Amino acid sequence: MASATGAEAHGDGRRSSDAAGVIVLGACAAWAVISASAHGGRPEGMLLAVLAVAAGHSAGRISGALLPVAAPCAAALAGLGLAIATPYLTPGAQSGVPLGDAGATAALLALSTGAACCAAWAASAPSLRLLLRLLACGIATAAVALGSTAGAVLCAIVLLCSLAAGGMRSRGLGVAGLATAAALVTVTLWAVAERALPDGLAVSVESRLTAKRVELWQDAVRMAHDDLLLGVGPGRFGELSPAAAGAPFPDGKPHSAPLQMLAEQGVVGLVLLGAAFVWVLHTLWRNARTTPVALTAGAALTAVAAVSAVGNALSFTTVSVGAGLLAGLATARPLAEQPYDAAARSGG
Repeated sequence: MASATGAEAHGDGRRSSDAAGVIVLGACAAWAVISASAHGGRPEGMLLAVLAVAAGHSAGRISGALLPVAAPCAAALAGLGLAIATPYLTPGAQSGVPLGDAGATAALLALSTGAACCAAWAASAPSLRLLLRLLACGIATAAVALGSTAGAVLCAIVLLCSLAAGGMRSRGLGVAGLATAAALVTVTLWAVAERALPDGLAVSVESRLTAKRVELWQDAVRMAHDDLLLGVGPGRFGELSPAAAGAPFPDGKPHSAPLQMLAEQGVVGLVLLGAAFVWVLHTLWRNARTTPVALTAGAALTAVAAVSAVGNALSFTTVSVGAGLLAGLATARPLAEQPYDAAARSGG
């Protein structure tokens, strides 16, 4: 009876999370159209990103339910293959600045590492679990071979978080830590854009980010001040930013997902972006998968959020699809899974 009650409660929570996801993603798409209709602009990029996340999430839920080990393993190999084989994702001179286009490579490698670790935690055979963990380590090594320093760092962080998740009884604290880390990155980049950091720290941060990137962020903040509610319109940052026009490799983006949303779609767009991330973490917190699987996926997605806060990784459809896919894989309930045990899988 207790197990049946737990299963019923879990089913209600899952339906609520799914409904919340539909509302949040739908609101993101709708607000892009509203902002574009007010000031002009091109909402297609935002609409494509929403579609990519939704498609990836759906594919992850389906494949994760049917093949809880093979599906994330295949996703990890596919992500690694894309990072290696896609020329415009690899770090190089075309990136112009650190964590520009190269941030997409780092994001893909972090997602691949997370998928491999999730597959390892889902495997029951010790030999298979070891093999999948070696795959995750191999992805981190590949990041070094590709010259992606950011990718190697993010892969190492995901690996360490995954190992630490194995000893956690309650996932609530881990999810709260991931949310705090993402919030700290966002607050820091805002402080850099507003030049609110102490002089010594500001010089150190700007030396890593480059002065051109900081100028882009400052232009984004200035646009936000011009119209805090609606922004200047989706896709119009490049038209209105002097720093973007004078960049060595102009791409019309501020190289920061939160600041781009704030500049182009106002504070409502920024809130919706944050709501999408919170929804993913909440779904991982409340789903029926084991705590290591949930927290490993959460760590990889937080790494993507961090690199997207200081780069344009989310401008690549492959990254958006990959993020949705990993979230779907980590929240899919395998068809062969035993009835939900509320005591054993409590979200804390």
